[in-house]
Amino acid sequence: MKVAVIGAAGGIGQALALLLKNNLPAGSDLALYDIAPVTPGVAADLSHIPTPVSVVGFSGQDPTPALEGADVVLISAGVARKPGMDRADLFNVNAGIVKSLAEKIAVVCPKACVGIITNPVNTTVAIAADVLKKAGVYDKRRLFGVTTLDVIRSETFVGQLKGLDPTQLDVPVIGGHSGVTILPLLSQVKGVEFTSEEIASLTTRIQNAGTEVVEAKAGGGSATLSMGQAACRFGLSLVRALQGEANVVECAYVEGSGEHTRFFAQPVKLGTEGIEEVLDYGVLSEFERASLDDMLETLSGDIAKGEEFAK
Repeated sequence: MKVAVIGAAGGIGQALALLLKNNLPAGSDLALYDIAPVTPGVAADLSHIPTPVSVVGFSGQDPTPALEGADVVLISAGVARKPGMDRADLFNVNAGIVKSLAEKIAVVCPKACVGIITNPVNTTVAIAADVLKKAGVYDKRRLFGVTTLDVIRSETFVGQLKGLDPTQLDVPVIGGHSGVTILPLLSQVKGVEFTSEEIASLTTRIQNAGTEVVEAKAGGGSATLSMGQAACRFGLSLVRALQGEANVVECAYVEGSGEHTRFFAQPVKLGTEGIEEVLDYGVLSEFERASLDDMLETLSGDIAKGEEFAK
């Protein structure tokens, strides 16, 4: 497998590249790209780690060498959130970056599976989809908004609250990837009971966990290490499925049936072509149904903004 990390010199990109270097299957190629001149140095640094994964870095204006032959492209390029900013404030810079990268992917590696990490994901995925569609190469099975960070935060916070091993928990998260559009399905966590107060406070904490990190870093950045871990988990799941492993399921923000909105995060079964099946998210509690209804206007607006930008 060849995996390309775009935005590889940033906080997320470096963490993601380190994790992939240590965890990709033997014989894989890891290509790093960033506009920053330090990127070949990041690759050189990683290349000294003794794993059977080759790593090469590219910098400058053109990501083509990193993208050529890529099976998986993970895009973390863009500016990070600072205190007082929400994900929408990132839009003006990051939307343009994602648009130009999607245009390049359409030409260089149109069959690659593309995972978008760059915020605001609710909007940037719509931009990428419509750019690829305009180029005549869009395959909705191969485009993902990476929302795994919401899942791993949910597993962590439930584990902390209940004194459980978070690696043994499975918390599906549906909707989108910012604020009220993030909906953890706590009613579906097997073997765990929550009070209504716990559900309300946990849901709010999961929705605002990004702000928790931004404020704790006091102007020094946003969630990079946990996002690197989340993106690695998703990327490795995708690689395993592309290589033929059965029953690989992750939550991701994808274009499904359009039951609620054009793009929606829910569990997807991954396969050799990307998405094998968008899975039903199951029965919701009363609280979750109300939360879902409340988010749809926001999520629809985020998607429309991306579609408009792509035009």
